[in-house]
Amino acid sequence: MRAIERTVVDSAEIRRVLIRGVNWVGDAVMTTPAIAGIRKTFPRAQISLLVKPWVAGVFAGNPHIDEILIYDGEGRHRGVTGLLRLARELRGYRFDLAILLQNAFEAALLVFLARIPHRVGYNTQGRGLLLTTAVVQDRSTKGLHHVDYYRALLGALTWDQGDRTPTLFLNSGTEDTAKALLEDEGVGPQETLVAFNPGSTYGSAKRWPADRYAALADRLIADLGVKILLTGAKADGRVAGAVRSVARYPERIVDLTGRTDIPLFAAVLKRCTVFVTNDTGAMHVGAAIGVPVVAIFGPTDPRTTSPVGRHVLLRRRVPCSPCLLRECPIDHRCMTGISVDHVVSSIVGIYNTINKVTH
Repeated sequence: MRAIERTVVDSAEIRRVLIRGVNWVGDAVMTTPAIAGIRKTFPRAQISLLVKPWVAGVFAGNPHIDEILIYDGEGRHRGVTGLLRLARELRGYRFDLAILLQNAFEAALLVFLARIPHRVGYNTQGRGLLLTTAVVQDRSTKGLHHVDYYRALLGALTWDQGDRTPTLFLNSGTEDTAKALLEDEGVGPQETLVAFNPGSTYGSAKRWPADRYAALADRLIADLGVKILLTGAKADGRVAGAVRSVARYPERIVDLTGRTDIPLFAAVLKRCTVFVTNDTGAMHVGAAIGVPVVAIFGPTDPRTTSPVGRHVLLRRRVPCSPCLLRECPIDHRCMTGISVDHVVSSIVGIYNTINKVTH
C-alpha cells in the first residue's frame, strides 16, 4: 500500500483536525481504534469528528475526540445547498487537516470546498485529485477486516494505528439509567440476562428466523432460568414481536426495541451474560462493550465484518455465501442451516466458562 502525497503533513504544525466519520453504526465502532491512533499521532491537536446524527452516540464520552459535529443530511445540510452550507460552516473552524475514514466522493468534495489545506483518504470513487494525500486502495486492502482497513490508512502514512480493539466509553449516569430501565421492567439485580438482537436494518437475509429465536429463548429460560432481553431499533419491533408472540414463556422476555439510544443500549448489554445477534451494528457495539457475543452469520463475510472481542461465530458454509444480498432469492439455507442446538451449545459454553471464573 502506498500514499501519493502532494503535500507533506508535519504533525508538529497541525493544530485542528477534522475526521469525517462513517455512516453506519457497526462501521463507526470499527473506526474507534483508528481514531485512537489519530489522537496518538496528533496529541496536542483539537480533534473534531463529523458524523451523521444516528452514529454520534457511538462516540459519546470518547476521550480521543474533543468535539462531535453533526452532518444533518436530512435537514439543514440536505442536497447541494446543504452541502455548500456545511462546507462554509467547516471553513469557519480553520481546520489544518481532514482525515476521511468515509470512502465517498462527497466526503472529499466537502473538505475541498471547506478549504482544508491537508486532505487525507483512500483514492476511492475517483476522488484522488481532491485529496492532498491519496492512499491507494488495492486488492489486498479491500480484503482487510474493516478495523484493519481504517487502521491501514494511517499505517500508509506511517502514523500511529492504535491497537486493534474497538472501544466504547460509558459514564456512570448512563449505567444508572440502564439499571433503572431494567428495574422498571421487573429485572432484579441478581437475575441472569441474555440479550437477543433478532432484527437487521440491512434486510431479511441477515436475520436468523424469528421462530428459532423464540425456541432459543424457551430453551434458555427452561434450562438456565435466565431472562431474555429483546433489543434493536424501532424498526425491529415487528421482528421482536414475532419472537415474543410464539415463545412459551413471554413473561420472561423483556422487549426493549426502540427504547434505547446507543450509549444506553451499550449500558444494558454490559449487564448481560451473553448477547446473541445477527451480523448488525449492534453486534459490534456488544463486542466493544465487552459482553460475550454469539454472532450468527449468513449472507455476509466474517473475514471483513466479524466482531472483534470475545465471541463465537456461527456460520453454515454453503456455496452461495457470502452473497451480500439484502433478501435471499432461494431458500435462506445459510441461516436455516444453523440450528437452535448450535446456538444453545455456544451459549452454554460461555455460561459455564463464566461460572468457572466466578467460582
